[in-house]
Amino acid sequence: MPAVTVENPLALPRVAVPAGAVERPVLTVTTAPQGFEGEGFPVRRAFAGINYRHLDPFIMMDQMGEVEYAPGEPKGTPWHPHRGFETVTYIIDGIFDHQDSNGGGGTITNGDTQWMTAGSGLLHIEAPPEHLVTSGGLFHGLQLWVNLPAKDKMMAPRYQDIRGGTVQLLSTPDGGALLRVIAGELDGHQGPGITHTPITMVHATLRPGAEITLPWREDFNGLAYVLAGRGGVGADRRPVRTGQTAVFGAGSSLTVRADEKQDSNTPDLEVVLLGGRPIREPMAHYGPFVMNTRDELQQAFEDFQKGRLGTIPAVHGMSSEGGPRS
Repeated sequence: MPAVTVENPLALPRVAVPAGAVERPVLTVTTAPQGFEGEGFPVRRAFAGINYRHLDPFIMMDQMGEVEYAPGEPKGTPWHPHRGFETVTYIIDGIFDHQDSNGGGGTITNGDTQWMTAGSGLLHIEAPPEHLVTSGGLFHGLQLWVNLPAKDKMMAPRYQDIRGGTVQLLSTPDGGALLRVIAGELDGHQGPGITHTPITMVHATLRPGAEITLPWREDFNGLAYVLAGRGGVGADRRPVRTGQTAVFGAGSSLTVRADEKQDSNTPDLEVVLLGGRPIREPMAHYGPFVMNTRDELQQAFEDFQKGRLGTIPAVHGMSSEGGPRS
């Protein structure tokens, strides 16, 4: 799991927890069910079973892989529409190509992120490049959906290409953890991702036995999803493992600890930490559209069917008959 690494975390800026910070309790720990997405790549549904009041402004998150593809096996998604939210695709291992009908697109690999604001609507496709399909190889990543408030749902689409080398790298006082700030702010350190809805997204790697206590905005929610490894969360070190999500309650700091012993294939604890300011608006979500009312959902489907969300670039020689992603 390379993403972005450094030889000496002690050379990085350290995250400090202010005196008097209130530890966030752990409200619940859930286990992600496993399934398949797009043309058949394996996913874990990280937020399944969690009440939306604890997720807002996040909608869903899929852990894609980790999977070692044989030659000819790598999968992607067909062309599909989106409206009303943002998609965040973070690649830890492997390579993924993105293209959309608004002109955005590019190739991302270890530690890179593509941040697509669907806004008023577009079509896009995500797939491994041809050479990876031919050769096979390791693939592992995340896709996160972030809601937009009603005032921004019909804004013009936007695309951000966030290279792994631009993420803000931090560590803890003892150097036992590497923190990659992809978006938002942590202890005054800003990540490169530009967001419409205020959020923080951090990928943390904790060495065996390491513990992190991070300052966390009190007006944000708090979530920790375990990509790999085993550890504990909160002051009582509630056990968590690969594929589980911890939901934190109110407070101004949160704690994650790695177990002293990890599995041989996952030497460290890998965790994605998410926080955001809740939008607290009605949400109507169906398939690839996230709006505020059922009428707006119906309009989104009608606009897609009538070609108002864009057209597939002719270079692909493909039609828009492929249905929307569910």
